[in-house]
Amino acid sequence: MSTDYQRAREELGRKLRELRVDSPEGRLTGVQLAQRLGWPQSKVSKLENGRQTPTDDDLRAWAEAVGQPAVFAELRARLRGFESQIRSWRRQLAAGHAPVQETWNTLVSNSTTQHALSTAAVSGMLQTADYARHVFERHAKLQQSPRDTEAAVRARLKRQEWLYRPGKRLNLLMSESVLWGRICPPDILATQLDRLLGVVGMDTVNLGILPLDGPLPLTMGNSFNVLDERLVVVEDWHAELWLDDAETIALYRRVWDTFAESAVFGADAQQVIARVRRSIKV
Repeated sequence: MSTDYQRAREELGRKLRELRVDSPEGRLTGVQLAQRLGWPQSKVSKLENGRQTPTDDDLRAWAEAVGQPAVFAELRARLRGFESQIRSWRRQLAAGHAPVQETWNTLVSNSTTQHALSTAAVSGMLQTADYARHVFERHAKLQQSPRDTEAAVRARLKRQEWLYRPGKRLNLLMSESVLWGRICPPDILATQLDRLLGVVGMDTVNLGILPLDGPLPLTMGNSFNVLDERLVVVEDWHAELWLDDAETIALYRRVWDTFAESAVFGADAQQVIARVRRSIKV
């Protein structure tokens, strides 16, 4: 968890403690507040010590239980402030994958240029429906989130319309290991690789492959996407990181540019993809 995020969560916890201690009805102990809320006392302790992120409902209940319901708006604003940077999958996927994909559709629609590095799976901007379906199903199982696979697939494919609009540019680097990843049956992976072969040379796509037998300038990290030099979205197991400060954005662009020096493009990229494609027995 990022230091900034944890610090913000601890500061929110201190505010919650102050509200409990300074209740207009008199000082409340943690046990007394827990009893009012019908919570285990450990939850009160975790929230006050920054070891658990509250929900909107938690904050509303807390404000009402300490006799200060009007402070809920301030508490919610604090929560929104640090959650705008770390967007946990638990919260994002509470209603399934489709709403997350629609959020991404808006982000991409408002962008002109993307610089992306994919180290785990084929970029969603180039996924086939069947490949995307397997990705969503596996992650829904992992995150124990609602299964809305077909709606999520439709939303993801809708985003790909961006590739056919004039003036757009997807600059995508992928590790060759992504091409080999059997996260779906061989026939689906083969079709996915055919799709990649077909986009090489598109005016709006600049696809580079980092060969497994080639030198790497840096250790391979998490997948990320830089949108118009205004936002970086980094993928992790627990959350997406949305980072918008200029220094961080510049860092990720340097990372992309550094990896691009070791990538192959055009016909050379097609050769790598075709080599993997030929190895698949369907």
